[in-house]
Amino acid sequence: MAVLQWLREGFHQPLSLLFPFILFLVLIKLLLQQHNSRKHRSNHLPPCPPAIPVIGNLHQLGTMPHLSLQRLAAKYGPIIFLQLGQIPTIVVSSARLAKEVMKTHDLALASRPQLFAAKHLFYNCTDVVFSPYGPYWRNIRKICILELLSAKRVDTYRSVREQEVARLVSRISESAGTVVDLTKFLGLYANDILCRTVFGREFSEGGDYNRHGFQEMLDEYQVLLGGFNIGEFFPSLEFMHSLTGVKSRLKDTFRRFDQLFDQILKEHACSKEIEEDHKDLVDVLLEVQRNDSDEMPLTTDNIKAIILDMFAAGTDTTFITLDWAMTELMMNPMAMEKAQNEVRGVLGERRVVLESDLHNLQYMKAIIKEIFRFHSPVPVLVPRESMEDVTIDGYKIPAKTRVYVNAWAIGRDNESWEDAETFKPERFLGRDMNIDFKGQDFELIPFGAGRRGCPAITFAIAVIELALAQLLHSFDWKLPLGISTKDLDLTEVFGISMHRRDHLYVVAKPHFP
Repeated sequence: MAVLQWLREGFHQPLSLLFPFILFLVLIKLLLQQHNSRKHRSNHLPPCPPAIPVIGNLHQLGTMPHLSLQRLAAKYGPIIFLQLGQIPTIVVSSARLAKEVMKTHDLALASRPQLFAAKHLFYNCTDVVFSPYGPYWRNIRKICILELLSAKRVDTYRSVREQEVARLVSRISESAGTVVDLTKFLGLYANDILCRTVFGREFSEGGDYNRHGFQEMLDEYQVLLGGFNIGEFFPSLEFMHSLTGVKSRLKDTFRRFDQLFDQILKEHACSKEIEEDHKDLVDVLLEVQRNDSDEMPLTTDNIKAIILDMFAAGTDTTFITLDWAMTELMMNPMAMEKAQNEVRGVLGERRVVLESDLHNLQYMKAIIKEIFRFHSPVPVLVPRESMEDVTIDGYKIPAKTRVYVNAWAIGRDNESWEDAETFKPERFLGRDMNIDFKGQDFELIPFGAGRRGCPAITFAIAVIELALAQLLHSFDWKLPLGISTKDLDLTEVFGISMHRRDHLYVVAKPHFP
């Protein structure tokens, strides 16, 4: 009777009573949905930790979901079912089951859930990473593989990589003998290479880089796409994104990126014809758009979405890998010495590393593999979504289930790796030497695998290997006076990619006089 009286009196009641009543109705709606979902759900789902009404297992993710999911896998097994709000979810944490997801059932699990943040940032998910599986996605992936990221195209940017590595060495040399913020310099290196490759122009510190707040935009992007925003798990309650402020942040970040891309595209549209070997990726995309006679021509927004993908996938992951490589080498001086002896033995007195030298640096390549294993830059791979019912490890997974692969846990799985919690590059020169990161060995999947694997592996490895080899060759490294390896804070910040919270400060002594 009290509720009926409230409804009759309507808004004459104090507003303070309105919100609790709305919340009550929302909770009832969610409970009914969850009850109906349970009624229609398969009885053959993987093990599930105890859930709480309405929120399900969300409370068990914590601030570091990759660690929480690893602990749940240790208790319940390498495949678990979680009810994350309104989203039925599967998490796999072993190489064997990752193979089932990304190879055996690759096609059935090749789509993406339509994340609220991705729709707002990536022009309604028309990029490569977040686009749902279908003809449009197949078309733009083909463009990326054949036009943007082919081995031939990547080779045309060799001079850009060499020039930016030289600039990285110059920046460090200017501060030789003093404390250097190496993390900052590695971030500038990754951004500069992407900007020159994609835009054909620089965004270095002190210029357009600061004017556009470029790093701030990228940082905000990483936070907003962290993948475990609570609003993402209640799609029927879209108003939550407004209440939490996420929607306004998304709109602001999108607007800033969009204005920058408009400026870049306008500049390219007014430029003269460019020789093939000097085209940046925007030039290539505009040429594809002009020559496209297919049924699905690229729109300007499609081009912008693909451009944002390049930065999203290319800057943070590159800098994170280099930053962790130098951090681990500072903490493991024997590995540092071995790596420096190798590169200096190959180059002798020559000061500049050439890309033709890289195939001789087997120990350095083992270091990079070990970083991918031990510090996967994307700890939980971008989620997939099942397009049909599938059976994984004997469990029946219904259509429209979200599927996560915990790459971080797989990299530290004792069933796949000996001394899994130890940084040991030598493992890739011995028993595990044939394991690679290109999507065929599911113990090591920093770039994912299958249809949704990252198409930019060749580009990323060229950028990482050349920089690391030159840093090892050009300088001798030590920690600042009074700082030991025990003082380094290795705490990470979780997001769609995961970097260290603290910067790496070092003292660099030039190897050559």
